[in-house]
Amino acid sequence: MIPQLPNHLSKLAKSSPPEFSATIPDHQEFVQQAAVSILEDKSGISPEEAENMLVQHSDQVPLALHLGAKLARSRQVITELSQPLHVDVVFAAYKENNRILRPEEHPSGEDFLRRKVAQLNWLGGASEHFHWHMTAVDDGCPEKCGDIIENLAREEGYGEVSVLRLSDAIEKKLPVSAGLSSTDESRKGGSIIYGMWNASNKDPEGDHVIVFTDADLSTHLGQVGLLVDPILNQGKDVAIGSRREVNSIVVKQGTRNVRGKLFIYFWKRMLSPALGEVVDTQCGFKGFRASMVKAVVEDCLEYGFAFDVELLLRSELQNPNGIAKSAIAWIDSEAESTTTALSPYLNMLKSIAAMSRKYLPAQESGNAFALLVESLDEENWNRLVDRTPSAIANGDPLTFEEFSGVSADDLRALLSDK
Repeated sequence: MIPQLPNHLSKLAKSSPPEFSATIPDHQEFVQQAAVSILEDKSGISPEEAENMLVQHSDQVPLALHLGAKLARSRQVITELSQPLHVDVVFAAYKENNRILRPEEHPSGEDFLRRKVAQLNWLGGASEHFHWHMTAVDDGCPEKCGDIIENLAREEGYGEVSVLRLSDAIEKKLPVSAGLSSTDESRKGGSIIYGMWNASNKDPEGDHVIVFTDADLSTHLGQVGLLVDPILNQGKDVAIGSRREVNSIVVKQGTRNVRGKLFIYFWKRMLSPALGEVVDTQCGFKGFRASMVKAVVEDCLEYGFAFDVELLLRSELQNPNGIAKSAIAWIDSEAESTTTALSPYLNMLKSIAAMSRKYLPAQESGNAFALLVESLDEENWNRLVDRTPSAIANGDPLTFEEFSGVSADDLRALLSDK
């Protein structure tokens, strides 16, 4: 028991699995039952209050219960729907032929399609007004992931799951893929953009929100309500899952922290003051009001891993302060990660430099950083990572919008210092 917590939360913490895995059905069952228990508690403590209490004692609270609290807040949003809501969920599929298998079938297996469907069905069980559809977009996968997903969906009777292929959009010369001549030019972005554009052509009854996520299980889709809430109830056009908020719960493998901070510092300098409140541009869990999707996905510069930044930048330029941040629970799924394998930070920064020139007025500081980025090769980028100034390496990215104490010239000097 944890004496600082109310009795019902303390009991849930005691019954939580000590270690959490998104691939274990019993663990999934626990987090969903915990969410319902938090919602149904009669002590007068709201799901939001419960979440805050758990975060205050995070070192004593198992990960599964933190996730359960996020699901409780999300499910509450869906429970309170008063009119129809249709949510389209889109994800890109590239080399997911192992991850789609069950864990017992492959060491990297996550059984992700069955798990995602189960998560959305659980969330939908909270309201008759909630309807969903999920679209996988094959990004030119050599293992034909689209066929694998399509066949599994047919076998399981998943009528709410469909498959698109980016190659078809390119062949048909659809406006959403006008910047692509081959799927080889897409790194996830081309497929997500195509899937969002396709979903935006629907005209469902009621509200319509388009969410994109990753193929893996890093983000439990029971958290969709956390993205829906700012769009339906706060007048926002975009809601982004953020791993950098006070109430965010993050389990991250590997040692990408300094590299990630340097990336954030660079893009902040190039794009400031746009996206001022945003820090985590790369979390693969974002929701968009369907009616504004076409305006931000057509005529894009970027179809690689920096596509998130361009969508957010274009959204912000259309509607200043129209982006909300939602603190989420995110458990890194490192196995088979194509993003990690491709080490994309420098390429993303070069793309962001191009965005700064296209979308933002010339600014002396932003231009200086764009010029520095354009001059870097992978060797020099890695040298900068190794020599990252302590003000950045030990700094809080939440302060990088205001903090600009390291200039482009300071960083350039580090490259010449042997």
